[in-house]
Amino acid sequence: MARVELKQPEELSAESKKAYDELNSKGKITNMKLVMLQDYGTYLAFMGWYDSWGSLVNVVGQRAATIYAHSVSTTNGCLLCSLFFISDLKELGLDPNNLVLDEKEQLLQQLGQQIVKDPTKVSDELFDGLKKYFTDTELIVIVGFGAQMQATNNFNSVLRVDVDRRLLPLKDEFKPATWRDVIK
Repeated sequence: MARVELKQPEELSAESKKAYDELNSKGKITNMKLVMLQDYGTYLAFMGWYDSWGSLVNVVGQRAATIYAHSVSTTNGCLLCSLFFISDLKELGLDPNNLVLDEKEQLLQQLGQQIVKDPTKVSDELFDGLKKYFTDTELIVIVGFGAQMQATNNFNSVLRVDVDRRLLPLKDEFKPATWRDVIK
């Protein structure tokens, strides 16, 4: 259960209500957006995720971007975001529990895991592997998205934003990360 109550659209500020109406007209309302709309500045800051996502897809492609985002979210233990990317992987015809990855996708998956576990210890070996595929500017896009994804994970996890109704059938497919269990 969420730690904050959702306001009704009529309770939102004028600018948040306008954003709500626009999202609603496009069928783009999610529980996370409903929570964020309670503070328009927070909503605007997090909506930058979509720009970052677009840049990532342009650099690595839809499949690799989804694998990377799934890696960040599951390593970070974010139920809501993980379920979104499990759904997206399935829409791409992939089995989230049995991903067959090429070398570039494996590197992106490892980067997603390493930046969550300890961003100060992303290995030079991993970065050398990534540099075989990506320019410095492209790496900025990739790492920038990873950081944005972590912020989104943290927002949803700390506030325990409720899982969207369309994702509820996937809830049992989320496998919580266990790497933190050994941290004291």
